[in-house]
Amino acid sequence: MAAIIVLALHLAIIAFNLAGCVLIPMGAWRGWHWVRGFGWRLAHLLSLAVVAVQAMLGRACFLTIWQDELSGTTHVQPLIEQWMNGLIYWPLPLWVFAAAYVAVFVYVIALWLWVRPRIQPRAGKGKPTR
Repeated sequence: MAAIIVLALHLAIIAFNLAGCVLIPMGAWRGWHWVRGFGWRLAHLLSLAVVAVQAMLGRACFLTIWQDELSGTTHVQPLIEQWMNGLIYWPLPLWVFAAAYVAVFVYVIALWLWVRPRIQPRAGKGKPTR
């Protein structure tokens, strides 16, 4: 059960990262103010930085390692787990993933520069409110 929870968390993080890569430029084009929110943009950037650094070091994602340790070698996968694993884990060499992750990270850095996040002043600081 714990391995399935880690797999679901992994899938949620992947969805967050992919959604950010699509919604940030789309939101800039459509004028959506929330795509410039500093907190979630920083989380997006840091999440992809972790992925790119792990790949460049030739290491598997720590969530993948945890899932493997929790599931064991004799684990029989339920159908939904097999489907989710098929979405996440592709049988390609590690260098392919490393190159893709670094390219996506460079893209996110470019988005950071193109669609600059806005830092909201804390309450009581900045412009007075009326």
